[in-house]
Amino acid sequence: MALGAATAFPMTAWPAEVRRASDVIELGPQKVKVSRMAIGSGTTGGGRSSNQFRKLGAQGVADLWWDGYDHGLIFVDTADTYGTHDAIKLLLKKVPREKLTIMTKTEARSGPEMKTDLDRYRQEMGVDYIDIVLLHCVFVPQWDQYNKPQMDVLAEAKDKKLIRSLGISCHSIDTMKIAAKSPWLDICMARINPASIRMDGDTATMLPLLADLKAKGKGIIGMKVLGEGQLVENLDDALRFAVTKNIVDCFSIGCESRAEFLDNFNRIPKVSQPS
Repeated sequence: MALGAATAFPMTAWPAEVRRASDVIELGPQKVKVSRMAIGSGTTGGGRSSNQFRKLGAQGVADLWWDGYDHGLIFVDTADTYGTHDAIKLLLKKVPREKLTIMTKTEARSGPEMKTDLDRYRQEMGVDYIDIVLLHCVFVPQWDQYNKPQMDVLAEAKDKKLIRSLGISCHSIDTMKIAAKSPWLDICMARINPASIRMDGDTATMLPLLADLKAKGKGIIGMKVLGEGQLVENLDDALRFAVTKNIVDCFSIGCESRAEFLDNFNRIPKVSQPS
């Protein structure tokens, strides 16, 4: 597949320094420290399972995260619907809790369910607190009204330091517009790549919306940066886009093997600078 769309969004300038997957970024208003790249655990996930979980199992996912940590990646991306919380507990047998930034996502449908689920998440992971919790797969335009009971529970948990930062995994343009105006939201995880694959709108539409979020102080996490695997034949172009767009603070890639992780990891510094 030719990535003709990549040339439609030229960079104004190359980054002054080489960028690496292991660069530490301060994300959002709480300045939560994350690595530029996270290893995701649910490229296609649902029903407390995912392609990574089905292929690798909890121990295999934990081992992949461990390999990432061994290369400087401190950001771990999971979700209740991926079924990978148990892999966090296994990972923490090797890595001190304070050395990791853990993000999960919730599909709780009510305030009481959200409260119960937060307790369950912490028990499943074996942690006292979770760094980032996102409302998962938010696409309704008035999500800030529809999800207010869950949002109130998350805000209270943040006040009690049970979570550090909160936000949404965004799946529509209207949702993103509300996110930019929301004082509740710290972080927005959004689908972005140069070929408009598996996104909420085309790249030309998405970039200004992300820029508005960033200008309002929100942390931006990119997802689907490889088009859910459809851009593997244009890997350098896709990674270059993700790593050099300053409106995207960091991104998650759902690797399924050590070889796949290392290939992405090693390419990133090379594509961040002119060849």
